[in-house]
Amino acid sequence: MKNKPAYAVGSVDNVLLLLHMLRDQGRLKVSDVARELRIARSTAHRLLAMLVYRDFAVQDEHHTYLPGPFFASMPATTGGSVLRELRARTRPAMEALCARAGETVNLMIRVGAEVRFLDSVESSQILHVGDRRGTILPARQSSGGKVLLAALPRDRLWELYPDLAGPERAALARELDEVRARGYALNIEGTERGVSAIGATLHDGRGAALAALSISAPSARFGAGRVGVFAEELRRAVAEAEQALADFPG
Repeated sequence: MKNKPAYAVGSVDNVLLLLHMLRDQGRLKVSDVARELRIARSTAHRLLAMLVYRDFAVQDEHHTYLPGPFFASMPATTGGSVLRELRARTRPAMEALCARAGETVNLMIRVGAEVRFLDSVESSQILHVGDRRGTILPARQSSGGKVLLAALPRDRLWELYPDLAGPERAALARELDEVRARGYALNIEGTERGVSAIGATLHDGRGAALAALSISAPSARFGAGRVGVFAEELRRAVAEAEQALADFPG
């Protein structure tokens, strides 16, 4: 189980989350930061001002904060405005799923052979999986990564894993075939001890795999009896989110 360290410094954690927001959303206002980080507007303004001072952000004439020169050296994947729109459209379905399942819900995209967590809705239970925003995991080990890999043509899949051969390659192919057949993937402590997850693919209006939703829970609450319940709730959330993504920009 990945828990926040006992010595965590709140202001440092807020700055790190703010850097993730800049990278993934592209444009921020003081009110956006205050609302998402649950801090005062004055505190949000001071944090943003420091990022501007250190070249992590710049401010335009509309008092909007944009990624600064520091981010210019980072490889671009999906545009910030597109990611911001993806998060906004899927958030209601994620919040509803979290309320129904009682566990943390995540949104992620695949970047090469890895997945990046774009958003999280944390469970209100005392023992729960925390906010994963900004986390990067191997796609073939995470539940959301597996469903996104299963959506790839086989030749594209092997381009991502050119060194995979023999029994290991055959095992991955079999696992992804099973994922494709049942419509969801499981991660039973494959990326973190004490944490298990179930993930499913989100498609756009043309049927292309766009992202993945997952439910993450302490393994103690992820018994065989709950997998079916989680899978059904996840299917419902995917249907809700895909309705909101029907005209999503491709």
